[in-house]
Amino acid sequence: MKKNVWLFSLLLFTLILSGCGQSIQDPLNWELEDFTFTNQENEQVGLADLKGEVWLADFVFTNCTTVCLPMMANMTDLQALLQKEGLDVKIVSFTADPDFDTPEVLKSYAENYGADLSSWHLLTGYSSETIDKFAMDNFKTIARKPEDQDQAMHGTSFYLIDQNGVVMKDYNGLQPPADDIISDIKILVEE
Repeated sequence: MKKNVWLFSLLLFTLILSGCGQSIQDPLNWELEDFTFTNQENEQVGLADLKGEVWLADFVFTNCTTVCLPMMANMTDLQALLQKEGLDVKIVSFTADPDFDTPEVLKSYAENYGADLSSWHLLTGYSSETIDKFAMDNFKTIARKPEDQDQAMHGTSFYLIDQNGVVMKDYNGLQPPADDIISDIKILVEE
């Protein structure tokens, strides 16, 4: 009798654990600080506006002659895959060159890639010093434009942020693992 109770308890415990669902493996758990910047529509967008949303973030700039081109193409492709999967995910791109990248410049830039701007915010409206500090403090990356240069330095990661404004994962933005990103997003959406 004791053996049957023990087996039943073990089976019940296993069923309870399996019903808990999956979770993000090795989450970064970096809490974002509050921010409010200006998007390509000249609207204020901040962390409070993204509350309750799963979103992807990156750092790019429109004058970039190297990594931003494939990053923008990859993020646009990823956006299309997410829409095909029926996943309502926002995308937030922070410019690393806010002095040049006005809302109008950012909008034109994104449209050239075929980005769906209804769910993509390209942000500016801050100083170079502000975005460099913000990037380092929140995403553990640089977003710096050296004086007297036309090219900014920035990380090439895509970041997955959960509904509470916590950075959960980072991925290679030059060769993004689309299947892994979509799988991780599904885990967050189902939580």
